[in-house]
Amino acid sequence: MTDITIIGTGNMARGLATRAIAGGNTVQLLAHDDKAKADSLAAELGGSVTTGVVGDDVSGHIVIPAVYFDPAKEVVARYGSSLDGKVYVDITNPVDMSTFEGLSVPEGSSAAEELQKTTGAKVVKAFNTTFAGTLAAGDVAGQQLDVLIAGDDEDAVRAVAAFVEAGGLRPIVVGPQRRARQLEQVGFLHILLSANDQLPEFQWNSALKVVSGS
Repeated sequence: MTDITIIGTGNMARGLATRAIAGGNTVQLLAHDDKAKADSLAAELGGSVTTGVVGDDVSGHIVIPAVYFDPAKEVVARYGSSLDGKVYVDITNPVDMSTFEGLSVPEGSSAAEELQKTTGAKVVKAFNTTFAGTLAAGDVAGQQLDVLIAGDDEDAVRAVAAFVEAGGLRPIVVGPQRRARQLEQVGFLHILLSANDQLPEFQWNSALKVVSGS
């Protein structure tokens, strides 16, 4: 069985696949419609990578759609019960792009919780506070990346934390799945920093770091 299935071929897919390969995982890389894009990225990455397109069987134990929230809902709908029992990592920040003033999920919920309502997969929130370029590099200014993780299923959370750690990053489990509400707000704030032209030092190259006082 493949360890990690990544859906998408963009910058986040590249960063996630880089960390997966660094951790010794096998990777299934599924392009949205053009397999050549997956083949090209696989050749760039090296490692043990198989390729395909969305609609092919998902072979990974951990499935990570490297897409926005609305396409993530489409992925869940398309794969249906074939995701049952798998670990589904939700990396999305469901920003309301019509206003850029908040999130497009119901009050008192999160993208992770909304996805969980529609799938038998074990949804774990992670990677929504890390930018693509920093994932590919594995650090920022010599600082190991923190990956904040939230989920209800203990085995699923442990699997994601193990993947993060094997890839050279620091997993921090922040609590149950509902903590995704706070993670998505933090992710939105991080996006706002980089989208602000008046803050040129934050241009999609920063990281959120939790520093222990002890």
